[in-house]
Amino acid sequence: MSLILWTVLGYVLGSIPFGLAIARALGLGDLRKIGSGNIGATNVLRTGNKPAALATLLLDSGKGAIAVLLARYFGGETAAMLAGGAAFLGHCFPVWLGFRGGKGVATFLGTLIALYWPLGLIACLTWLVTALISRISSLSALLAAALSPVFAWAMGRNELILVSLFMAALIFLRHKANIARLMNGTEPRIGRKG
Repeated sequence: MSLILWTVLGYVLGSIPFGLAIARALGLGDLRKIGSGNIGATNVLRTGNKPAALATLLLDSGKGAIAVLLARYFGGETAAMLAGGAAFLGHCFPVWLGFRGGKGVATFLGTLIALYWPLGLIACLTWLVTALISRISSLSALLAAALSPVFAWAMGRNELILVSLFMAALIFLRHKANIARLMNGTEPRIGRKG
């Protein structure tokens, strides 16, 4: 019963649309009508407001981390993995927005950091290095997601492979349009206004 509770609480926490709330509070408009239409930090950056984008990044990653840490403290490691995966799911498919949420990259990274910080750190570094080289956020996210189960296996954290695979699969699903644009060379670069 407690595992179900932590899964539900993780989902509810993950489904808080911080990017949308921050953009509205600062008068930046409805993120769903700007740039990619996504509610995450990369699209907030397209409004030209870097502090708002940073706040969105920290809050979206933080909700995954908090879900994991609370569940681990009160329910143990299995509860932590379920809560983290559910927080990620909640960000991607929030009930309050008709199940149309973000792409989950920040929440994915925050969840990994809280589950096992070396794995989260190497996923963040993968994103960062790819972003510095390519200046393409989606490519960075896809590479970090694809490699996270491999990193988990290489670090001997086999219990994290399944949750990493789950999040990576959803990230690829949520980036379907980005993958098409990457393949035809039209994917926008980081920092381009929408």
